[in-house]
Amino acid sequence: MQRSLFTEEHDLFRDTVRGFVADRVVPSHDDWDDAGIVPRELFTGAGALGMLALQAPERFGGGGMADFRFNQVLLEEFHYAGVAPAGLSLSLHNDIVLPYFTEQASEDQQARWLPGICTGETITAVAMTEPGTGSDLASVATTARRDGDHYVVNGSKTFISNGINADLVVTAVKTDPSKRHAGMSLVVVERGMEGFERGRNLDKIGMHAQDTAELHFSDVRVPIENRLGEEGEGFTILTANLPQERLAIAISGVAAARAAVDWALAYVKERTAFGRPIGDFQHTKFVLAECDTEVTMAEVFTDTCVLALNAGSLSAADASRAKWWCTELQKRTIDRCLQLFGGYGYMREYPIARAYADARITTIYGGTTEIMKTIIAKDLGL
Repeated sequence: MQRSLFTEEHDLFRDTVRGFVADRVVPSHDDWDDAGIVPRELFTGAGALGMLALQAPERFGGGGMADFRFNQVLLEEFHYAGVAPAGLSLSLHNDIVLPYFTEQASEDQQARWLPGICTGETITAVAMTEPGTGSDLASVATTARRDGDHYVVNGSKTFISNGINADLVVTAVKTDPSKRHAGMSLVVVERGMEGFERGRNLDKIGMHAQDTAELHFSDVRVPIENRLGEEGEGFTILTANLPQERLAIAISGVAAARAAVDWALAYVKERTAFGRPIGDFQHTKFVLAECDTEVTMAEVFTDTCVLALNAGSLSAADASRAKWWCTELQKRTIDRCLQLFGGYGYMREYPIARAYADARITTIYGGTTEIMKTIIAKDLGL
């Protein structure tokens, strides 16, 4: 089905992103995968081409475009090229963390932080998950005690994407540990603050080039002026940003599935067995017909969700529907397409193999499939 979502402006932006990925990312991505981290130059290179902070105000160097279709294009092109971890490092910065600074930061805070965020010289992360707290966000144990004009932060976070590279970490803390949701606030912890330490770069099944870290806070003095929003508003702010985060993950899931179908289509036309291309066998035709149809239907839904986000009407339930369906589709489609590659599908030199490993986390981070179904059930009145 011909997608009608994008305009000529989006197509031109896609050309820019595609060229950047081909010239600056693909040749080095295997090295980044081995290193377990992308270089900071990925961010500054993207920033120089206007690929970062697309929704940030122009006066701070942002794109000034309240149009998530540009973010969608960027995500798609990185997946189509088989370099998803690099793209998701940028997506974390663009799609997940940026709204905290554009929507919750004061004018003074924006003036301090947004210029560097826009150029890529300042890399961002958000720290919610703790060693003992995953989906139950209200139970975070990291504390921030008032001491004059500072908070004193103590605790640990884990599974923090961009955690090694990050210069600014939006950190969920308990300013009132006696309360659950109402006791949570958000503070920005900055690189170099005494007592702020990064643990190991975690050794993951997939997504190797995206650094994922443990963070530790030991009596870190964070100025009160680094708080985003008011005390006790942290949980509300976090949950308000989750629909966009989950839609970004859904877009990635669909793009990864589309890439897998395209790779498999090309492979089965070239690979022969029993004297003919394996694409001639009925089983192969049926598998790819099924995969293509499912991906096409998911594209239609996510495209509709993007338009709803642009209009300010994307609901938490619809974002949850997109997230769980598209990430489960991602895993299922890549697995079926990998099977068509035979033994070569298990070799990491083939993008399908790396995509298979990268896909496993997507039904967990950003809210598990089970949590998504719980949100949808509540929307149904159950």
